[in-house]
Amino acid sequence: MSGTVTDSVAVLFVPGDRPERFARAAATGALVVIDLEDAVRPGDKPAARDAARSWLAAGNRAVVRINGVGTEWHAADVAALSTVDGATAMLPKAEEPAAIEALADALGPSPSVIALVETAAGVLNAARVALAPGVLRLAFGHLDLAAQLGVDPGSTLVLASAAAGLPGPIDGVTTDLSDDGPLAADAAYARTLGFTGKLCIHPRQIAVVAGVFGPTADELAWATRIMSAAGDTTAVVTVDGHMVDRPVVERARRLLARADTTGETGGADA
Repeated sequence: MSGTVTDSVAVLFVPGDRPERFARAAATGALVVIDLEDAVRPGDKPAARDAARSWLAAGNRAVVRINGVGTEWHAADVAALSTVDGATAMLPKAEEPAAIEALADALGPSPSVIALVETAAGVLNAARVALAPGVLRLAFGHLDLAAQLGVDPGSTLVLASAAAGLPGPIDGVTTDLSDDGPLAADAAYARTLGFTGKLCIHPRQIAVVAGVFGPTADELAWATRIMSAAGDTTAVVTVDGHMVDRPVVERARRLLARADTTGETGGADA
């Protein structure tokens, strides 16, 4: 089920001041986000920063949610990550492309930022944020935004991602961890909007999220027929009585890639 930053379905937060949990989080197969921001008390942030840097420097893979621009911890977080080749940061309250570009420049030459949009200004600037150099993917911090606005404008992130040529954005967390809670319904609704993954706060959420966002058996069968018919040709072919051109082939290719990432099927019909 493990994937890259651009194709991961389940994205699991782990507090930066709990390094004993890093390996367990990585073992779930989710894309791990070591959190230096909301999950860590101010006095524990330096130790959390050091733990995250040590984990990455040892060759382990994770995204690090740093503290936001304008906070007293931001510069030190960026400096710590800049010492690790290939580090990827999640920037909270992403609003201004210039700040994102500065962060990406500090981290190195390759794209390296997940922009977490969770303010009104961030939503209004979503198209510009998505196009900022270094942005790999958008994520939706709907809890902070809902507290500010009382609304859920997640579809703006979907449109901005598509316009910028990014993968579909990552939906925000579901905080209810009960067995009969709304996680599956939340994930299914996000999928219908165009989100392609979800932030998780507990390992038990990963299988549900992967199941919802994974392609269905019918989708995989369709994608397999498309790819078999298309082969290596760039010519238009016909499958199931429908014309198949390059965009259709690319959709089939993405569906099969998603199946490889999630390791299972079960998502809602597209």
